[in-house]
Order: sequence, then structure tokens, then C-alpha cells
Amino acid sequence: MLTVVEKVLFLQDVDIFTNTSTEDLAYIGAITEEVTFKKKTDIFKQGQISDSMYLVIEGKVQLHKDKRQVMIAGPKQVFGTWALFDDEPRIVTATTLEECRLLRIDREEFYDLLADHTKITQGVLKTLSNRLRSLIERVKIDSH
Repeated sequence: MLTVVEKVLFLQDVDIFTNTSTEDLAYIGAITEEVTFKKKTDIFKQGQISDSMYLVIEGKVQLHKDKRQVMIAGPKQVFGTWALFDDEPRIVTATTLEECRLLRIDREEFYDLLADHTKITQGVLKTLSNRLRSLIERVKIDSH
């Protein structure tokens, strides 16, 4: 099991938290839960209500919609990010390709943290807006 300090060091390399200070990462680290899943286990299924985001410590997770692969998340990658911001049903299924160690961030605990730490909110929103801007740029380029 990772200590809070190890979680902070891990979170520093996760893209969604690039605009979050080390001090604020300590607060996030304190609410993360380390979970382990065996190979070929569904972490969540398409259509389930979203309630948490996951960060891969070890292993690989396949995100797929129906029978089509959407992506594979490996170490230091995040999936289920939108679960922190809405409670809409999941649009993909997440299945482990091998035994996995993950960090799980629960939406309700994250909301409670954001209520007391506005700098975390600002950092995450800045990262998400940069991601969205980049996606829009790629769509513009691909459509030409």
C-alpha cells in the first residue's frame, strides 16, 4: 500500500493534476483509496452510474464500448475522469487486461475536498479546459 507521500509523488505525474500544487496534491492523496483487481475483471460497466475516477499504478485496463476498444490505460494514466464532474451513466466498460493496482478517487469525497480548497478546483479546471481546447484543435485539423 502506498503512503500519502508516495501517492503525492504519483499524482504529480498524472496529467489532470499538472496545475495542482504539491500541497494540494497531499489533500487529494489523503482521499485516494488503493484498490486491486484481478485479470479480466470489470471495474465498471457501460451504463452504470459514475461515482469515481481511477489512476493506474500497475497493470493495464482496457476501455471498450460494446465490442470496440476505445483505449488502454497503463501506469500513470487516468480513466473515468468525468465521473468526478457528473453522475451520468458510464459510456464505456473498463476491464483489466492483467492484475492491476489502482488509485480510486470517489466523487463525493472529491467534492468535499473542492469545497474547502478552491485552488484544486482551479488547477483541475485549467487542465480540463486545456484538454478540451486540444481536442477541438485536433477535430479542426482532422476535418480539413
